[in-house]
Amino acid sequence: MAHHNGPRKKTRYKFKKALRRRGIAPVTSVIQQFDEGQKVHIVIDSSVQKGMPHRRFHGKTGTIVGRQGRAWVLSITDGDSVKTVVSRPQHLKPQKL
Repeated sequence: MAHHNGPRKKTRYKFKKALRRRGIAPVTSVIQQFDEGQKVHIVIDSSVQKGMPHRRFHGKTGTIVGRQGRAWVLSITDGDSVKTVVSRPQHLKPQKL
């Protein structure tokens, strides 16, 4: 049998977009700017494969730590441990206060 444990396994419904959100993402999602210490939600955009964080972090909220090229570095608590996630801005949404 073929190897079937890829990085996007079990994401058929998790990464599915709403009907009116399908297609190319708006440019404003690419040019978003964040401040260090700002809270952001990780909402993976399946139409953009570059800079996509692991599926385990979809729906989590993290804190911006810094930049890494075009991507942002986040700090996320996963259980008792603190993890670092690198993600492009298309997959991040600022937290509303």
